[in-house]
Amino acid sequence: MQTGASSDMRVPASLFILNVSINMATNNSNGTLGRGRLIGGIAIAIIAVVLLSLWLVRRAPVQVHAEKVVRQDIASTISTNGKIEPVANFEAHAPAPATVKRVMVQLGDRVKQGQLLLQLDDAEARSQASRARAQLTVAESDLQSLQSGGTQEEVLTTRSDLIKAQTERDEAQRRLQATRRLQQNGAASPAEVQEAQSRLTKAEAEVQLLQSRQTGRFSKPEIAKVQAAADQARAAYAAAQELLGTTNVRAPFSGTVYQLPVKTGSYVDGGALLVQMADLDKLQVRAFVDEPEIGRLALHQKVNITWDAVPGHTWDGAVTRVPTVVTTLGNRSVGEVTCEIPNSDRRLLPNVNVNVSIITARHENALTISRESVHELDGKRFVYQIVDNKVRIQEVEIDLSSLTRVEVVKGLAPDAEVVRGIVNGRLLQSGMEVKVVQP
Repeated sequence: MQTGASSDMRVPASLFILNVSINMATNNSNGTLGRGRLIGGIAIAIIAVVLLSLWLVRRAPVQVHAEKVVRQDIASTISTNGKIEPVANFEAHAPAPATVKRVMVQLGDRVKQGQLLLQLDDAEARSQASRARAQLTVAESDLQSLQSGGTQEEVLTTRSDLIKAQTERDEAQRRLQATRRLQQNGAASPAEVQEAQSRLTKAEAEVQLLQSRQTGRFSKPEIAKVQAAADQARAAYAAAQELLGTTNVRAPFSGTVYQLPVKTGSYVDGGALLVQMADLDKLQVRAFVDEPEIGRLALHQKVNITWDAVPGHTWDGAVTRVPTVVTTLGNRSVGEVTCEIPNSDRRLLPNVNVNVSIITARHENALTISRESVHELDGKRFVYQIVDNKVRIQEVEIDLSSLTRVEVVKGLAPDAEVVRGIVNGRLLQSGMEVKVVQP
């Protein structure tokens, strides 16, 4: 058997061993010694076959999947999930236990600002308002009496007594003056003068007492008590009026009714949800971003929203608020971000869970390759570039990366071909011959 047919094709030693082993087994097939040599020859032949197979495999080109570097737009994104919320939202709750008198709308209705949505039975509210009004009237009357010095009868009596006392004081003053003149002429004694002085002093004291009744009849604690009662009565009346006003639920703005858990005749407890409406043309999504990615966020970054219930449809929005604090959510450290989403088709609904993709950076016409084509060793990134059907290890620098592709900024030229995957799992080495096959 020839060991080589040409300068570039040599038969391996394993093939020669196989040939010799077979000849030995054939020539010594007789006798016990021959049988032993036969078994040994067969074993050697098997080893030779294995070696030959390995040799043939190693000489065959490595089958790989490949791709070419292409130019395309690439975006770096943060992917998370979030929940849809209305930007303008209105919820009406029962102010107290009541019966739903009438429901004027249906779920999904578009309503205008000021439109009546539903009515509650207002009999109890009217009764409370009436009682509060009566209490306020009494309190205001007491306050007016306090400010004027008492009731009207008391004021009139005090005024009459004051006029009388002032008259007596003036008369006592004239008598004192006359008595003093008589004393100077010797017609009145000092005792008479003293008596006239006493009458004047008593009359002046009575005037001062009646005057104080007009302005300072009540003590500070009494004044505070009456004022507190009046304030409490005003607050109770205002609350009763507000309660009466809430029995008619009206739309504060134009929007869509998306929650209506009650119907006409239903009895509801205080605080129960009656109706919920929102402007569905403009919604927001509240999402949570892991702490290491918060630094990539900025206001007005573009956002793509998808909802599993509407496959194939994407809503575009923008970041309106970035995290200001990091909180713990389960076993994650996250920041809360909100994004505003136009919803002119009104297909998105409040309270649904959606997929959120925040575009933190975008480069146009960039050189890109698949993420799986890039490898890393000792902090350096490289690819297996294919040149003349052989592998060459090429170091590269990358910038942006999306979920499936990376941007190459140094190391590869446009249309360069790189290994994307290996078919038979063999390890690639620089200089290996490869054969590109289709996936």
